[in-house]
Amino acid sequence: MSTILITGATSGLGRYVAFELVRSGHHVLAHGRDATRTEQLVQELRGEGTAEGFVADLASLAQVRELGAKVAGAHPELDVLVNNAGVGSGSPGSGREVSADGHELRLAVNYLAPVALTRALLPVLRSNPPARIVNVGSAGQEPLDADDPGLTRGYSGVSAYCRSKFALAAYTFALAEELDGTGVAVNVLHPATYMDTAMVRAAGVSPWSSVADGASAVLAPATRELGSGRYFDGTRPARAHEAAYDRDVRTRLSAVTDQLLDG
Repeated sequence: MSTILITGATSGLGRYVAFELVRSGHHVLAHGRDATRTEQLVQELRGEGTAEGFVADLASLAQVRELGAKVAGAHPELDVLVNNAGVGSGSPGSGREVSADGHELRLAVNYLAPVALTRALLPVLRSNPPARIVNVGSAGQEPLDADDPGLTRGYSGVSAYCRSKFALAAYTFALAEELDGTGVAVNVLHPATYMDTAMVRAAGVSPWSSVADGASAVLAPATRELGSGRYFDGTRPARAHEAAYDRDVRTRLSAVTDQLLDG
C-alpha cells in the first residue's frame, strides 16, 4: 500500500478521497489549513485506517516549503502526492486578492503552491518508484499572460481561476517530460463539473455533480499506472487547452514561475 499526501483534505473532494484511500488500506497524510479541522479529520480517518495530519496555509510559500520538508523528513517512503487544494473564482463581483507573498491568490494557491510542494517532495518521490503525482485541475483553462501573471489589469475571478488551472496543466506536461524514465508519473485531471463543494457554492453556482462523481477521477491516477503527462476529464483521457502543449508557452511559463517562486 502507498503513503499518500493529499492537500486540501478537510472538506469537499479532498475529504471524500482521503476516506476512500484510507479504507483501501493506504496511509494517508491529510493536509489542511486549519489545525482544529485537520485534527478532527485525522481522528475520523483513524477510525477507518491509518492517517496523520499536516497543517499549512498554501497561500504562504514559506509554509508550503515547510510542509514539504516536514513530510519528506517524517515519511521517506512517500510515493504519491495529490495536489488537490484550491481556491475557486470567488463570489460574483469579488475583487482581486493577494497571498501572503503578494501574488494573486488563485495563482498562488492553485499553481505556485503545488509547484513548490512538488519540488520539495520530488527527491523523496524519485526514491520510491513507481511514484505518482496527481494534479487536480479543471476543464476551465485560459492561457496565462506572461507579462501580467498576477492579472493586475482587467481582473476577473473566473479568469484568474482558469489561468491558474491552465498553468497547472502546462506544468504537468513539462514535468512529465522532465521525469521521463525516473519512475515518477505525473498527470492532471478535471474531476467533475461544478461539484457540490463550498468553492462552487461561493461562486453562486448550483452544483451539477457530487464529490463522489469527482473522486474516481482522482483515485484512478493516484492508485493505478495510467502513464504520465496525461490529462483526464473525469476518468476519460482528454485534451487540455491546446496552448498547454506548446513548448514556447511552457518555456515562458517556466521562466515566470521561477521568478515568482524565487522573488
